[in-house]
Amino acid sequence: MILHNYDEALVAEIAEHYKRIIELIGEDPEREGLVKTPVRAAKALLDVTRGYREDPAKIIKSAVFSHEGSNIVVVKDIEFYSLCEHHILPIFGKDTIRYIPDGSMIGLSKLARLVDTFAHRLQVQERLTAQVCHTLYEELKPKGVIVVCEAGHLCMKMRGVEKQDSLTATIDYCGAFDDVNLRNEFMRLL
Repeated sequence: MILHNYDEALVAEIAEHYKRIIELIGEDPEREGLVKTPVRAAKALLDVTRGYREDPAKIIKSAVFSHEGSNIVVVKDIEFYSLCEHHILPIFGKDTIRYIPDGSMIGLSKLARLVDTFAHRLQVQERLTAQVCHTLYEELKPKGVIVVCEAGHLCMKMRGVEKQDSLTATIDYCGAFDDVNLRNEFMRLL
């Protein structure tokens, strides 16, 4: 659960900009359905960009344990929602993370929190995938990490080319996954 402790001055400042945008597109921000929209939109923007105020390294370090388990850890279908940095329209998808422990492992929920931290920023999918992969590799120090991200982009679905069924897949890896055979084994498991 996320507790909403908004900086009310920041909310008010962002809301003023939203009010002006509403006017610029030809609407009346004082009409009944829109009166509270600038403040709601400001709070929503702060919610969906909370990743700027979170420390990914701290998330990982909060739940590192001695490794006494599997040779490979895979967490599939970690859902995420983000905003495209080019159009500020939603990106939504799923990440699959696989890592090979080397003396320590991370609490599984922290992998989802890591994805959320980077997703809750203005993003491009390629960077999001790389940030999750390389932060986990640098902070946990496993033998290898591979991240596969599949997502839909509303900037492609509701504007521009308007391709409703398009999905984008990105992959990043490091460490032991530099070995093409290990990467191929992972892709077969997907």
